[in-house]
Amino acid sequence: MIRIGILGYGNLGKGVENAVAHNADTQLVAIFTRRNPDSITPITKGVNVYKAEDIANYKNDIDVLILCGGSATDLPKQTPEVAKYFNVIDSFDTHANIPQHFQDVDNAAKQNNTLALISCGWDPGMFSLNRVYAESVLPGGATYTFWGKGVSQGHSDAIRRIKGVLDARQYTVPVESALEAVRSGKNPQLTTRQKHTRECFVVVEEGADKASIEKQIKEMPNYFADYDTTVNFISMEELKEKHNGIPHGGFVIRSGQTGEHDEYNNVIEYSLKLDSNPAFTSSVLVAYARAVYRMSKEGKTGCITVLDVAPSYLSPLSGEELRAKML
Repeated sequence: MIRIGILGYGNLGKGVENAVAHNADTQLVAIFTRRNPDSITPITKGVNVYKAEDIANYKNDIDVLILCGGSATDLPKQTPEVAKYFNVIDSFDTHANIPQHFQDVDNAAKQNNTLALISCGWDPGMFSLNRVYAESVLPGGATYTFWGKGVSQGHSDAIRRIKGVLDARQYTVPVESALEAVRSGKNPQLTTRQKHTRECFVVVEEGADKASIEKQIKEMPNYFADYDTTVNFISMEELKEKHNGIPHGGFVIRSGQTGEHDEYNNVIEYSLKLDSNPAFTSSVLVAYARAVYRMSKEGKTGCITVLDVAPSYLSPLSGEELRAKML
């Protein structure tokens, strides 16, 4: 059994707990939290909850620690720190900062002979793999990534920070005409605005200036200013009734030419449609925890990403079973 620990017990941490239960070769042995441990009741019977500050005391009890904090402030500090004691895996998803995060974690893991896998999930993660596979197979062409339709938690939080806003959900929506142009193999040049739109559902305080709030949303740099954005003001009841889930998904599409004179058009497409973003991300993390465990047993140390893991390490099946059933 692969002994799994969880650091952080929000939506992602609870998802990891459920994912562990779906894998016969993994066992949840501990949950670590910054909250009062007595306030948490795990779904899994017999699992103890400990203070995050005491985590180093349990380094001999856990094979792989799965970090379930946020990318903005938690993981840049937590992952290098706990990699001193454990083999770890995180879902760090700030794409621009991945190289620096990799270096910080690699230094800590190599110095302490542990193995760490960062930026695991579906993007970065599964989408990253498909971009590499597709561009390697079709070296001449263009790659497109579309996200949605789905809830962007970061953008929703950005709206909630506006004065007068009580709650909000923001959906990222691919532009259908752009999708069809890409799928046709035309290799179109697309701007940010041409690829996605943003739909916002916002609950405001009574008497709030809706016009001002809408203007602040639409003009928010790095979030909405570069997109066609629709703002819908709704009641709290409607938000809870119609927008209480965290669905997401998207597409990676590579179109390119083959043949002596590039006469053959080819389109590779990978898509995801997820009822729950954190629940699916959790399942990816647990599969890669298996890989981290196996690679660590082989003596691998330092930091890696999904691009460094052979597919066979993810599966509970043996090599013989994989060759018989999957090839």
